[in-house]
Amino acid sequence: MMLSVNNHNFSHVVLESPNPVLVNFWAPWCGLCLLINPFLHKIQNEWDGPLEVVSINADQNFQLANTYRLKNLPTLILFNEGKIIHRIEEIKGRDELIQQLHCVKVNSLPKSA
Repeated sequence: MMLSVNNHNFSHVVLESPNPVLVNFWAPWCGLCLLINPFLHKIQNEWDGPLEVVSINADQNFQLANTYRLKNLPTLILFNEGKIIHRIEEIKGRDELIQQLHCVKVNSLPKSA
């Protein structure tokens, strides 16, 4: 099960994490949001090195949704050392999502030891 993050613990869990954190902004009414959850678990398990995957219900955490200017759901934001490394706002399919995350992993993040 994915860790649920909210306005109160976001800073500690995401921004202060020593590992990259993939934040999944979602809502219960968003069908695609629910469909990608198993895939996000798979990404976490197959990532080279530590990766935290957390979820934020955008409807219940409006302050965070507003801070990160969400336009679509789901929106995935990859943080590393408290900074946004990559943002995926339009998910058109599983293959495109895999490709985008692979490019991020190869090009943006430090190599795991």
